[in-house]
Amino acid sequence: MHKSILIVDDEDGIRYSLRGILEDEGFDVSEAETGELALDHLADDRPDLVFLDIWLPGMDGLTVLERIKKEWDWLPVVMISGHGNIETAVSAIKKGAFDFIEKPLSLEKVVITAEKAVEFSRLQTENKALRTRIETEQPAKLTGNSRLIESMREVIGQVAPTDAWVLITGENGTGKEIVARSIHSQSLRSGQPLVAVNCAAIPEELIESELFGHEKGAFTGAEKAQEGKFELADNGTLFLDEIGDMSLKTQAKILRILQEQRFERVGGRKTINVDVRVIAATNKDLFQEIRDGNFREDLYYRLKVFPLEVPALRDRSEDISLLINEFIARLNKKHGFKPLTFTDKALEVITNYSWPGNVRELKNFVERMLIMFGGKEVDFDRLPPEIASSPRVNLKSSEQLPLPLPEGEVDFKKARADFEAQFLESKLREYKGNVSKLAEAVGLERSSLYRKLKAYEIQVE
Repeated sequence: MHKSILIVDDEDGIRYSLRGILEDEGFDVSEAETGELALDHLADDRPDLVFLDIWLPGMDGLTVLERIKKEWDWLPVVMISGHGNIETAVSAIKKGAFDFIEKPLSLEKVVITAEKAVEFSRLQTENKALRTRIETEQPAKLTGNSRLIESMREVIGQVAPTDAWVLITGENGTGKEIVARSIHSQSLRSGQPLVAVNCAAIPEELIESELFGHEKGAFTGAEKAQEGKFELADNGTLFLDEIGDMSLKTQAKILRILQEQRFERVGGRKTINVDVRVIAATNKDLFQEIRDGNFREDLYYRLKVFPLEVPALRDRSEDISLLINEFIARLNKKHGFKPLTFTDKALEVITNYSWPGNVRELKNFVERMLIMFGGKEVDFDRLPPEIASSPRVNLKSSEQLPLPLPEGEVDFKKARADFEAQFLESKLREYKGNVSKLAEAVGLERSSLYRKLKAYEIQVE
């Protein structure tokens, strides 16, 4: 991939000399004679680096530098001047310049500075992306020893090193994003960005801007130019989550871009070329969506180069205990909870629960148990009523069987009340006695919450 540089200088000879030096080093070079022309150029095309003269007709170089840093703060700028002094250099660096070099320009200095600036910009981008992944991403790890998970690992190992597009299907909460991240981490693009887009979470009027980017002034509120997800994923992987929730209008534009790998930003004129691998995911039956007129058939077949279905948790119940241990370890590390264990009887009931919310529901359940019973052993009678009283599912025949109950009779109404009381008491401690925050967190009116707290004899400080 070529590195690009914009040279901004009103002297023809300087621009000519710099162009020759930099093109010999493999850079793509553009030129502008004034600060105004430079800003116009940047509105349409962003280089990897700008060489900017301080003394320019009209808008001076320091003013141009301030404008660049306001609009595109990540873009490195090297200031050049034939009238350099310490004060000017310090002022340029304070305003965000990467470096300051004086005329007459040294061939070696120019090349070294250009390489350092481009590399610094690349490292900043990678570090920012890495910090974001560390803070927000789930590990690209498929937990489990079941036949289904072992088979999925094998299939991922086969498709990941290729550039084939993948369509991941499965119910909500099964871990489709983890599968996508696992594919990316084992691919030849693993050193490049993985950019995830939740198509269902972006308003229809903003999704084009989110995907393709926009130019300054393209619409109300577009105060500066912004790169879209396709640009950010260039040379990497673009993960389109919940693709089935995208409108037909956006589907048509996506199809063209996926076929051509080029597009224009919203409000822009310049065609941008990208190289992205696409992984899409949905919890919908796209065949049915096509029949209902909600999804384009041509887009479906474009995405479905390699289909991959993620199994529901009820179909791999033998992995539940491993997942529970992983969630306990992860949540203990994050929040400092006390260790938690389940009795064999409780674990049997948990394993036989159908988990309609899949792995996501299981994680939320473990966190709730840690909040309420951290440091204890949890038996059957401490499980939430919806789990404790659910019918057992025979996974081979899907025949409903009675759930074996513990010895003695169980009063589920009392169990539910005890569970709710313990939960509210725990959350009240978490919110340091703030009833308003607790009411908002559990979705109750304050008056209703006060009545519950009084009924359970929970003291409010």
